[in-house]
Amino acid sequence: MNELEAPALRAVFDEQLRGTVPRRLPAGVRVELLGPLTCFFGTEGRGFVDYRNLGGLAGAELDELIARCIDTYAARGERFEWKTFGHDRPADLAQRLVAAGFVPEERETVVIASVAAIAAEPQLPDGVALREVTARVDLDRIAALEAAVWDDDGSRLAEMLEGELVADPHALAIVVAEADDAVLCAAWVRYAEGTDFASLWGRATLPAWRRRGIYRATVAYRARLAAGRGFRYLVVDASDDSRPILERLGFVAVTTTTPYLWSPPT
Repeated sequence: MNELEAPALRAVFDEQLRGTVPRRLPAGVRVELLGPLTCFFGTEGRGFVDYRNLGGLAGAELDELIARCIDTYAARGERFEWKTFGHDRPADLAQRLVAAGFVPEERETVVIASVAAIAAEPQLPDGVALREVTARVDLDRIAALEAAVWDDDGSRLAEMLEGELVADPHALAIVVAEADDAVLCAAWVRYAEGTDFASLWGRATLPAWRRRGIYRATVAYRARLAAGRGFRYLVVDASDDSRPILERLGFVAVTTTTPYLWSPPT
């Protein structure tokens, strides 16, 4: 892969992943369509708005759609994320969301790679092993790791992962890197059935174990899992920290993504 392929990869990403709904949803999660928007309700932590495109809406018509979306979530008292992409149109979408009361979160870069190019035998430091997990006790250990690394409350993460596993255990694989019974790093892969894509999530690693190849090992391991399931592409919403690692492995940047968060008035 090379940068010349980015437009084609972005087009496949838009066509296959954006605006789609998983075949099985966790208990309590509902989906409603609002014009071009696919609105998820009842998810852990926040609702979520997705779309393939905005159908050419702009100006006052787009403002009206944004207002209707806010009203829909406000009626439920639920905060929600409107996930934008750098190639979205119209170009002033972000400004209109901010004007409507949304707050931007950290921008990330969407990177895509061929599964075949990334799948490899994981290379781990001595004494470190990878293990797939499903038990709630392990999900709680992952949540504790995330909370320690990012200095926030990771309690909802365990609930979210458990809900996904119960709804469709074949759509998600969770991997931990461990040494001496301690979780050093946690990551997971979601399989988008009916598409060519598996998406990689999670990257929290204890500070003392960083720069030792553990995150790269989880990428290789999850790529092998995706290869075994017949998926063609891996996609990651990469932070500024993880993007260089992924690009060295062969991932290609295709666009950026920025979540915009709306919360009910307190």
